[in-house]
Amino acid sequence: MGLEHHDLAHEFPEYKERIHDLKVSDAHFRKLFDEYDQVTTRVEALEKQESPVADESMEELKKERLALKDELYKMLKG
Repeated sequence: MGLEHHDLAHEFPEYKERIHDLKVSDAHFRKLFDEYDQVTTRVEALEKQESPVADESMEELKKERLALKDELYKMLKG
């Protein structure tokens, strides 16, 4: 089964330019963006592992990623 990549530009291609602009001009957005990227990297690395990962651990990481994504989306729309 192929894994889907969840980087922000992939999630919101219509906001690609705005993502770049906010990363350059807004320190809070950049901080949240970096956190989102780190959590996404951890989730994707765990998904690729052959060894099992506790469902609770994966679920918490995915919830954290979703909360960050929601906050970033609000900023992109604003």
